[in-house]
This record gives sequence, structure tokens and C-alpha cells, in this order.
Amino acid sequence: QATAGQCFQQYLLFGGMPYLPRLNYQEEPVRQYLSDLYDSVQLKDIIKRNKVRDVDLLERILAYVMANVGTTFSAGSLAKFFKSEQRSVSPETVLNYIRYCCDAYLFYQVKRQDLQGKQVLSTNEKYYIADHGIREAVFGGNLRDINLILENIVFLELLRRGSPEKIVMIEQGQAIENRRCPKAKTGQCMNCKPYCHITTGFSGAGAFSDGKLSLCSDVGGDLPTLVGEQKAQELINYADSIYLEFGADEHVEGLENTEEIKQIRTRAIRAGLRLVDCPIRHLGTEKAHEVYLGIENYLRDHGVEMLFGCTCEDVIMRDGRCCGVVAHDGHQDYTIEARHTVIATGRRGAEWLEKTCLEHGVEHKPGTVDIGVRVEVRNEVMESVNRVLYESKLIGYPLPFKNKVRTFCQNPGGFVSQENYDNDLAVVNGHSYKDLKSDNTNLAILCSHNFSVPFNQPIEYAQKVGELTNMLGNGHIMVQRYGDILDGKRTWAKELSFSNVKPTLPDAVAGDITAAMPYRTMTNIINFIKAVDCVVPGFASRETLLYSPELKFYSNRIKMDEHFNTNIKGLHCLGDSSGWTRGLMMASVMGVLMGRELTER
Repeated sequence: QATAGQCFQQYLLFGGMPYLPRLNYQEEPVRQYLSDLYDSVQLKDIIKRNKVRDVDLLERILAYVMANVGTTFSAGSLAKFFKSEQRSVSPETVLNYIRYCCDAYLFYQVKRQDLQGKQVLSTNEKYYIADHGIREAVFGGNLRDINLILENIVFLELLRRGSPEKIVMIEQGQAIENRRCPKAKTGQCMNCKPYCHITTGFSGAGAFSDGKLSLCSDVGGDLPTLVGEQKAQELINYADSIYLEFGADEHVEGLENTEEIKQIRTRAIRAGLRLVDCPIRHLGTEKAHEVYLGIENYLRDHGVEMLFGCTCEDVIMRDGRCCGVVAHDGHQDYTIEARHTVIATGRRGAEWLEKTCLEHGVEHKPGTVDIGVRVEVRNEVMESVNRVLYESKLIGYPLPFKNKVRTFCQNPGGFVSQENYDNDLAVVNGHSYKDLKSDNTNLAILCSHNFSVPFNQPIEYAQKVGELTNMLGNGHIMVQRYGDILDGKRTWAKELSFSNVKPTLPDAVAGDITAAMPYRTMTNIINFIKAVDCVVPGFASRETLLYSPELKFYSNRIKMDEHFNTNIKGLHCLGDSSGWTRGLMMASVMGVLMGRELTER
């Protein structure tokens, strides 16, 4: 019977391969077994698999790495060493050979971080061997280099207890506590550079939205068709519990007043519309800030590294696999290597994602783009719907074109707002606070457009509509009265001052939105407003305000399986950027499911 100390001495020397007890830890058979195992891995899993031609160079690199396990490694320094021996070897070749060894699980790579923990550096990494007994059999000197072997043992134990991999989140904008829109002080949009704080930063535009969480799977995109309706609803319930945990209001809109909901649905049917009465949990813009700040702090406290003010330039591709990203923080470029890369750029990143898909062959198909207006009416007009449903989601296919037209993002007592996208594109949106209320209700009316051949670039199409509208409004959101549209005349600022409906976006420019809106879209919107007037009398008042452009840039639909795997190994896509979701809750569901998938892997 060996003592614990003797067993540990054997482990230090020969490692822990499970076959060793059958050899009774006899030195010669053990050395022969480990040497044969190493030769097999080198020949089958490295040389043959990767078609290595310079076997001598590979063996010398392997010997160097094994001799220096756990020490910082520089491919450039090793390349210079070979050069001093009259051998021309590039650092890239050195790194490729070592990567082949990592792919064969002979070595493990550990990236180095800078002292502040803000960057994951692409040089001076460390390598550990899968079993230090192999080092003894091939290279020898385990007991002599006891400091290196002990560090290797500690690394392997940490690996067994839990993956040393970490989550790094790259965010072009700022942390939520540092996101501030100056318009609250200046009274007008300042067109912030390099990005709009409303659309960019932790939690995206959701942090500045009215924070409505749709609690049924009928709303929020097509994710249920990918993962199944029942699973989607179960995940909605789970994600909702997380929001509650971080302080969301426990009250849910739209669960009561069933008789009144029935009457609203009856009027909708008579008008040729479909009512989707989805329960809503309303955070409110100010409360959404608090909730997402809590989530941000929770992630940071639990080891998620967040790189703010950092732009992802491109993904790294090797042999048809995504291996990480190249990013830029305003001062320098650096590389982050990863087994799994998840793209969640939101609607604002739709154009970047489309270019990335085309460049790297990510399978996708043109998605839907929504072009429309933000409608604003008095609260009294919408009172019957606001009180019963809070948000009435109406869908129709008005004649003569029969495009899908729908209401979206209804804000009782809310405020119309402006968001800025790339290339100074100003887009209208709406917010609703928990405490601060206006006299108006605003909502979006969106007309869906799909393109196939010969034109299949819906995002660019919507951008051109927005750019033309901005040009007519001198860079501002335009507003026009519904009655003036019917009369074929523009709206003047003095006419707005006479109306019952006062604009809640004070720097919107009165004008003629029909001069920029496509005829098909405008016709659909006008006929849809007439239909909604049958459900909510007064909605088609001549004083009703229409703001433009309201654009929803849903990315091209990324082809993925139910585990969110694209055709590129190691690359996944989430949320509105994937083309599968629309809105806070369903994007949250997708994030939860992706987290579970990565945990299982």
C-alpha cells in the first residue's frame, strides 16, 4: 500500500492517464505507453488531419511548448529563434501548428489579460499540456521543473471544476449609468456623435423605450415557429420572472374587462381588422432604466466582462469556423478568440450584420422592413382602449394592395421621441413613463414590405425613404395633420397651434410627409386609419398627427436551427438582429435560451 505522498510523487512524474493503474505504475511500461500515446496523437490527430508537411518543425515547436508549459509564449520570439538557426518560419506558421495541437486537445491555450482587465490580448498567451505525464515520457524533467508541473496541475484542476472560459460582451455604446440624452436639457436633438445614446449602449434602445413586455407568444416575431409555441410561452414566463426579480411592476395590463375586450374585438372584426389582446407588463421608460441597470450590475458581479465604447469590426474565420472577433476601442485594435460568438446587434446593427453575412457566407434571406408613421391623438379618443387593453394590437390588410399593416408600441399619456441612426438618419419613436404623463396617446402604424427579385435589399429601401423625409424636414422629424393629407396640402406650424392635439415632439417640423412616403405605403396607412376609426371613433380626426419616418430595420432572417446554430460553426445570432424577434420580451427569451444552450455545451 503506497502512502499519499508516494502516490502524489507518482502523479507528479507520470500524470493521471486512466490506463496507468493497469501497468502498476512500472516506470518502463508507463513511459512506453505515454510515448506511444503521444506519437499516435501527433501522427493521426495533428500531422495527417492537418496535412502538416514540415514534421521536423512541428516536433521542435512541440518540444519547446512542453518544455515551457505555463510560461508566457510569443510566436514572434520563437520565429526569431528559428531565424537565428538559418530557418525561415513566420509567426503565423508557429501559431497554426500550435492551434493544430489545441484542436487535438494536446494543449490548452489561456489568453492573457491586461492589468486593468479591460482587454483580452492576442499575444503572450500561456499553454498547458493535457497530461503532464506525456511531458515526462517525451521531454523529461518533470521533477526538475516542479514549479511548471504544479501550475499545470492547478490549471487542469480548475478546468475540471469549471471551464476557465469567460463571457466577454462587446458594446459600442456606454454602460447604462453613463447613457444620457442631452435633449432633456436642450429641448432639441443634438445629433450626438459617434452614436445616439438612445439607440446605443447596454440594453440597446430598450433602456429608453416605454418598456412594454408582451406576455404571450402571439406577439414579438416568429421565434415560436423555430423553437415551438409551448416552449416559447414557457420561456416568456421564465423571462418575465427575471424582470420581476429586478423590480418590474407586478401589475399586468389586459387581464380584466373581458366583456369590454369582446366589444372592441367585435368592432375590429366589422372593420376588417384582427385584435391581438396580449397581456402587457409595463415598465415605463424611467423604470426600464432601473431594471436594466440592475441586470447590468448582476452580470458584472458574476464575472461577465463588458467592453464599453468598443466596436466590433469583423468576425474571425478559420477553416469555415468562427473563432472570435476583431474589435476597436478608439485607441487600438485587438483580437478576442472564442469558441462561441453570439451576435446581438439589435435593429441598429442590421446593416452591419447584413454586410457580415455576405462577406462570410452566413446563410440568410431578405427579411421584412416596416415603413410607417407615428400617430398622435388625444387621450380622450383612446380612453376606451387604453383603460381596457393599455395597448391595442390591430392587424389589417387594407385594399387595394393588401400589405400587412399593424399598430405597434402604443403609449397612453406618452411622448413622441426621436432616435438617430448611422449616417445622421433621424427616426421617430414613442415613450411612455410611469409617472410623467402627457395629454396624448401615440402609436406606430407600420406597413410591412418584402422584396425578392430583382431587388432584395429592404434595409436600404427603408433608409432611402428615411433620408428623403429627413431632407424635406431639414434633418428633423416631420409632422402633418391627417386632414391636410386628405386635402393634399402641407401642414404649417401655425396650424398646429390651433389644434386640440399639441405635438409632444416640439422640434418636429410641420410639412408634407406624403412628398417622401411611397404611394403604396401612404395609401395603406390612410385606409388602415379609416378602419381603426371604426374601432376607436375619432382616431381619423382631421387633427390627428402623423410623424414620419417611423422605420423598423429588422435584419435579414438568419438561417438557424432550434439551437441557434448558423451554417458557420461557432457563430450564433440573437434578438431583433437575427430577424426572428421583434421587441423586448421575445428578444429576452432568445437570450435565455442561448444561455442555456451554451451552459449545456
